[in-house]
Amino acid sequence: MPQTTKAPRPPLIQRLRNNDMWWSFTHSKAAMAAAFILALLILTAIFAPIITVQNPYDGAQLDMWKAELPPIWQEGGEWPYLLGTDTQGRDMLSAILYGTRISIIIGVASVALSLLIGMSTGLLAGYFGGFVDNLLMRIGDITLSIPTILVAILVATVVRQMLPAELREIGAAAVLVLAISLSAWVQYARTVRAQVIVERRKEYVQAAHLIKVPALRIMAWHILPNTLTPVLVAATLNFGMAILTEATLSFLGIGMPPGQPSLGSLIRIGNQFLFSGAWWIVVFPVAQLCLLVVAVNLLGDWLRDALNPKLR
Repeated sequence: MPQTTKAPRPPLIQRLRNNDMWWSFTHSKAAMAAAFILALLILTAIFAPIITVQNPYDGAQLDMWKAELPPIWQEGGEWPYLLGTDTQGRDMLSAILYGTRISIIIGVASVALSLLIGMSTGLLAGYFGGFVDNLLMRIGDITLSIPTILVAILVATVVRQMLPAELREIGAAAVLVLAISLSAWVQYARTVRAQVIVERRKEYVQAAHLIKVPALRIMAWHILPNTLTPVLVAATLNFGMAILTEATLSFLGIGMPPGQPSLGSLIRIGNQFLFSGAWWIVVFPVAQLCLLVVAVNLLGDWLRDALNPKLR
């Protein structure tokens, strides 16, 4: 009998182009524009030390004689301060790019930690049910009964007071990540729990029970992958919310310190000079924050629609 040969596997780029997700992305102008803006913001934040004129964290590079310079297109503006300077002589573009990097890092770390807490809780509650389910979900209900920002403020304040005074400024980012994560894990837990309750009744899980597969392996290798689609959408949308929560906490004075400015810290500092004529100190950080959050939310909306089988 003649031997049949397998057809060669298409190249990776071709497989990506034939993918439904890629087709949906390339046919959505909003998603493409949001992805371009988000990629630009992330890249400029990553390479901020290379493309900026100064390090806003280094006091030796600040010049008080250059304080409150307007943007370069206004009278009194000077090169290379394209967006002007603040009251400390700090280049606004440099401060915004460094602040964006801090905000993005805190946002990513917060989503990752809340994902870990929420998915673990949802897996345990959905798989074991009974007392474990009731206990974990009631803790989630208590968390949801308090507004998210109040939970974050409470956690940030308590943890900050527990740290030694010399570590409060150094550990400000870690405190923010913990505060945001502990206020955002419930949505992931509920989503995963609902999926696990459905999946644990299916034949492949019953078969795994029959051959004595450990419960932890069943949850991690068999059930968890089937719950990732709605969790991925929620994580994308919550990334923007985490950045906004960090900005809110920093604006209220319990977030990043002035020596390590995030976008929220820059807005809080610039808000004091909004009506004194130095409008650029607050307007440009606000515009950067809005661009970042809107781009993330647009991508999240596209991802939710692209992964929804009813809309295909």
